[in-house]
Amino acid sequence: MNALTEEIVATTESQNATIARQLHWRYATKKFDPARKVSAADFDTIKQALTLAPSAYGLSPWRFVVVTDPAVRAKLRAAAYGQAQLTDASHVVVLAGRKNLDAAYVGKYIDRVAEVRGTTPAALTGYRDMMVNFIDGLRAANGPAAVDAWAARQVYIPLGQALETAALLGLDACPMEGFDAAQFDRILGLDAQGYTALAVLAVGYRAPDDEYADAPKVRLAEQDVLVEV
Repeated sequence: MNALTEEIVATTESQNATIARQLHWRYATKKFDPARKVSAADFDTIKQALTLAPSAYGLSPWRFVVVTDPAVRAKLRAAAYGQAQLTDASHVVVLAGRKNLDAAYVGKYIDRVAEVRGTTPAALTGYRDMMVNFIDGLRAANGPAAVDAWAARQVYIPLGQALETAALLGLDACPMEGFDAAQFDRILGLDAQGYTALAVLAVGYRAPDDEYADAPKVRLAEQDVLVEV
Protein backbone atom coordinates (compact mmCIF):
# COMPACT_ATOMS: atom_id res chain seq x y z
CA MET A 1 0.00 0.00 0.00
CA ASN A 2 1.54 3.31 -1.06
CA ALA A 3 1.42 6.54 0.93
CA LEU A 4 -1.50 8.01 -1.02
CA THR A 5 -3.58 4.87 -0.60
CA GLU A 6 -2.81 4.79 3.12
CA GLU A 7 -3.92 8.41 3.40
CA ILE A 8 -7.18 7.68 1.59
CA VAL A 9 -7.89 4.65 3.79
CA ALA A 10 -7.11 6.63 6.95
CA THR A 11 -9.39 9.48 5.82
CA THR A 12 -12.23 7.07 5.04
CA GLU A 13 -11.87 5.35 8.40
CA SER A 14 -11.91 8.73 10.13
CA GLN A 15 -15.04 9.78 8.26
CA ASN A 16 -16.77 6.50 9.10
CA ALA A 17 -15.91 6.96 12.77
CA THR A 18 -17.21 10.54 12.72
CA ILE A 19 -20.51 9.55 11.15
CA ALA A 20 -21.03 6.69 13.62
CA ARG A 21 -20.13 8.90 16.57
CA GLN A 22 -22.53 11.66 15.57
CA LEU A 23 -25.38 9.25 14.90
CA HIS A 24 -24.91 7.86 18.40
CA TRP A 25 -24.67 11.40 19.80
CA ARG A 26 -27.90 12.71 18.32
CA TYR A 27 -31.27 12.21 19.98
CA ALA A 28 -34.74 13.69 19.65
CA THR A 29 -34.07 16.79 21.71
CA LYS A 30 -36.90 17.50 24.10
CA LYS A 31 -35.55 20.71 25.65
CA PHE A 32 -33.70 23.32 23.61
CA ASP A 33 -31.66 26.23 24.86
CA PRO A 34 -33.63 29.26 23.58
CA ALA A 35 -30.59 31.52 24.03
CA ARG A 36 -28.45 29.65 21.50
CA LYS A 37 -28.99 30.21 17.81
CA VAL A 38 -27.84 28.18 14.82
CA SER A 39 -25.62 30.14 12.45
CA ALA A 40 -26.95 31.20 9.07
CA ALA A 41 -24.30 29.09 7.35
CA ASP A 42 -25.25 25.94 9.27
CA PHE A 43 -28.96 26.45 8.68
CA ASP A 44 -28.31 27.01 4.98
CA THR A 45 -26.79 23.52 4.98
CA ILE A 46 -29.92 22.14 6.65
CA LYS A 47 -32.02 23.81 3.97
CA GLN A 48 -29.89 22.22 1.28
CA ALA A 49 -30.34 18.84 2.95
CA LEU A 50 -34.09 19.33 2.68
CA THR A 51 -34.27 20.66 -0.85
CA LEU A 52 -31.69 18.25 -2.30
CA ALA A 53 -33.40 15.17 -0.87
CA PRO A 54 -34.46 12.47 -3.34
CA SER A 55 -38.05 11.57 -4.09
CA ALA A 56 -39.85 9.17 -6.39
CA TYR A 57 -39.46 10.39 -9.99
CA GLY A 58 -37.88 13.54 -8.51
CA LEU A 59 -41.37 15.02 -8.07
CA SER A 60 -40.59 16.57 -4.67
CA PRO A 61 -44.24 16.57 -3.53
CA TRP A 62 -43.49 18.75 -0.52
CA ARG A 63 -43.16 22.24 0.84
CA PHE A 64 -40.90 23.29 3.71
CA VAL A 65 -42.11 26.23 5.80
CA VAL A 66 -39.40 27.87 7.89
CA VAL A 67 -41.27 29.59 10.70
CA THR A 68 -39.44 32.64 12.05
CA ASP A 69 -42.27 34.78 13.42
CA PRO A 70 -42.40 34.29 17.22
CA ALA A 71 -46.16 34.90 17.28
CA VAL A 72 -46.76 32.21 14.67
CA ARG A 73 -44.47 29.82 16.49
CA ALA A 74 -46.46 30.43 19.68
CA LYS A 75 -49.66 29.52 17.84
CA LEU A 76 -48.05 26.37 16.49
CA ARG A 77 -46.91 25.43 19.99
CA ALA A 78 -50.50 25.69 21.20
CA ALA A 79 -51.56 23.46 18.31
CA ALA A 80 -48.80 21.01 19.24
CA TYR A 81 -50.11 20.39 22.75
CA GLY A 82 -47.73 22.88 24.32
CA GLN A 83 -44.50 21.23 23.20
CA ALA A 84 -41.75 23.75 23.93
CA GLN A 85 -39.58 22.80 20.93
CA LEU A 86 -41.86 24.92 18.74
CA THR A 87 -40.82 28.12 20.51
CA ASP A 88 -37.47 27.29 22.11
CA ALA A 89 -35.57 25.75 19.20
CA SER A 90 -33.41 28.06 17.13
CA HIS A 91 -35.19 27.12 13.90
CA VAL A 92 -38.47 25.39 13.16
CA VAL A 93 -39.43 23.87 9.82
CA VAL A 94 -42.87 22.49 9.05
CA LEU A 95 -42.73 19.77 6.40
CA ALA A 96 -45.90 19.63 4.34
CA GLY A 97 -47.01 17.13 1.73
CA ARG A 98 -48.68 17.93 -1.55
CA LYS A 99 -52.33 16.95 -1.76
CA ASN A 100 -54.17 15.77 -4.87
CA LEU A 101 -51.15 15.24 -7.09
CA ASP A 102 -52.29 15.56 -10.68
CA ALA A 103 -51.15 16.11 -14.26
CA ALA A 104 -50.82 19.85 -13.69
CA TYR A 105 -48.29 19.32 -10.91
CA VAL A 106 -46.38 16.83 -13.04
CA GLY A 107 -46.39 19.35 -15.88
CA LYS A 108 -44.86 21.98 -13.63
CA TYR A 109 -42.11 19.53 -12.69
CA ILE A 110 -41.50 18.69 -16.34
CA ASP A 111 -41.09 22.41 -17.08
CA ARG A 112 -38.45 22.58 -14.35
CA VAL A 113 -36.59 19.55 -15.70
CA ALA A 114 -36.56 21.12 -19.16
CA GLU A 115 -35.27 24.40 -17.76
CA VAL A 116 -32.45 22.83 -15.74
CA ARG A 117 -31.34 20.33 -18.38
CA GLY A 118 -31.64 22.59 -21.37
CA THR A 119 -34.32 20.68 -23.24
CA THR A 120 -38.01 21.13 -24.01
CA PRO A 121 -41.14 19.81 -22.30
CA ALA A 122 -42.08 18.13 -25.58
CA ALA A 123 -38.90 16.06 -25.44
CA LEU A 124 -39.98 14.79 -22.01
CA THR A 125 -43.46 13.67 -23.02
CA GLY A 126 -42.74 10.00 -22.36
CA TYR A 127 -41.43 10.75 -18.87
CA ARG A 128 -44.41 12.97 -18.15
CA ASP A 129 -46.90 10.35 -19.34
CA MET A 130 -45.25 7.65 -17.23
CA MET A 131 -45.68 9.72 -14.06
CA VAL A 132 -49.22 10.78 -14.86
CA ASN A 133 -50.21 7.20 -15.65
CA PHE A 134 -48.75 6.02 -12.35
CA ILE A 135 -50.62 8.64 -10.34
CA ASP A 136 -53.88 8.17 -12.22
CA GLY A 137 -53.57 4.40 -11.91
CA LEU A 138 -52.96 4.59 -8.18
CA ARG A 139 -55.96 6.88 -7.76
CA ALA A 140 -58.19 4.66 -9.87
CA ALA A 141 -57.21 1.49 -8.05
CA ASN A 142 -57.18 2.75 -4.48
CA GLY A 143 -58.84 6.15 -4.34
CA PRO A 144 -57.50 9.71 -3.88
CA ALA A 145 -56.29 8.98 -0.35
CA ALA A 146 -53.76 6.49 -1.73
CA VAL A 147 -52.11 9.20 -3.82
CA ASP A 148 -51.89 11.53 -0.82
CA ALA A 149 -50.42 8.71 1.27
CA TRP A 150 -47.82 7.98 -1.43
CA ALA A 151 -46.85 11.65 -1.55
CA ALA A 152 -46.70 11.82 2.24
CA ARG A 153 -44.20 8.98 2.38
CA GLN A 154 -41.84 11.00 0.23
CA VAL A 155 -41.77 13.81 2.80
CA TYR A 156 -40.03 11.64 5.37
CA ILE A 157 -37.01 11.27 3.10
CA PRO A 158 -35.92 14.92 3.46
CA LEU A 159 -36.78 14.79 7.15
CA GLY A 160 -34.34 11.90 7.67
CA GLN A 161 -31.69 13.53 5.52
CA ALA A 162 -31.95 16.78 7.48
CA LEU A 163 -31.71 14.94 10.80
CA GLU A 164 -28.49 13.23 9.75
CA THR A 165 -27.08 16.48 8.38
CA ALA A 166 -27.84 18.24 11.65
CA ALA A 167 -26.03 15.51 13.59
CA LEU A 168 -22.96 15.79 11.36
CA LEU A 169 -22.95 19.56 11.95
CA GLY A 170 -23.15 19.05 15.71
CA LEU A 171 -26.66 20.52 15.83
CA ASP A 172 -29.47 19.13 17.92
CA ALA A 173 -32.77 18.35 16.27
CA CYS A 174 -36.15 16.86 17.00
CA PRO A 175 -38.58 15.31 14.49
CA MET A 176 -42.17 15.84 15.58
CA GLU A 177 -45.58 14.55 14.54
CA GLY A 178 -47.47 15.38 17.73
CA PHE A 179 -49.62 18.26 16.55
CA ASP A 180 -53.05 19.07 15.18
CA ALA A 181 -52.45 19.11 11.43
CA ALA A 182 -55.70 20.91 10.67
CA GLN A 183 -54.72 23.76 12.98
CA PHE A 184 -51.21 23.89 11.49
CA ASP A 185 -52.70 24.04 8.00
CA ARG A 186 -54.97 26.91 9.01
CA ILE A 187 -52.25 28.88 10.82
CA LEU A 188 -49.80 28.55 7.92
CA GLY A 189 -52.36 28.75 5.12
CA LEU A 190 -51.23 25.39 3.79
CA ASP A 191 -54.62 24.05 2.80
CA ALA A 192 -55.19 26.94 0.39
CA GLN A 193 -51.80 26.16 -1.15
CA GLY A 194 -52.68 22.51 -1.71
CA TYR A 195 -50.51 21.11 1.08
CA THR A 196 -50.96 19.62 4.54
CA ALA A 197 -48.58 19.59 7.50
CA LEU A 198 -47.04 16.19 8.16
CA ALA A 199 -44.03 16.71 10.41
CA VAL A 200 -41.94 19.33 12.15
CA LEU A 201 -38.18 19.64 12.31
CA ALA A 202 -36.88 21.65 15.27
CA VAL A 203 -33.19 22.53 15.13
CA GLY A 204 -30.98 24.17 17.72
CA TYR A 205 -28.89 23.29 20.75
CA ARG A 206 -29.89 21.11 23.66
CA ALA A 207 -30.48 22.76 27.02
CA PRO A 208 -27.86 21.86 29.64
CA ASP A 209 -30.54 20.37 31.87
CA ASP A 210 -32.34 18.26 29.25
CA GLU A 211 -32.71 15.01 31.16
CA TYR A 212 -32.76 12.96 27.95
CA ALA A 213 -29.41 14.22 26.65
CA ASP A 214 -27.32 11.63 28.46
CA ALA A 215 -29.79 8.76 28.41
CA PRO A 216 -28.40 5.65 26.70
CA LYS A 217 -29.64 5.31 23.15
CA VAL A 218 -32.07 2.40 22.86
CA ARG A 219 -32.58 0.61 19.57
CA LEU A 220 -33.49 -2.94 18.72
CA ALA A 221 -30.45 -5.15 18.26
CA GLU A 222 -28.96 -5.09 14.78
CA GLN A 223 -29.72 -8.76 14.22
CA ASP A 224 -33.39 -8.08 14.92
CA VAL A 225 -33.78 -5.37 12.30
CA LEU A 226 -31.08 -6.02 9.70
CA VAL A 227 -30.97 -9.18 7.60
CA GLU A 228 -28.85 -10.20 4.67
CA VAL A 229 -30.25 -12.42 1.92
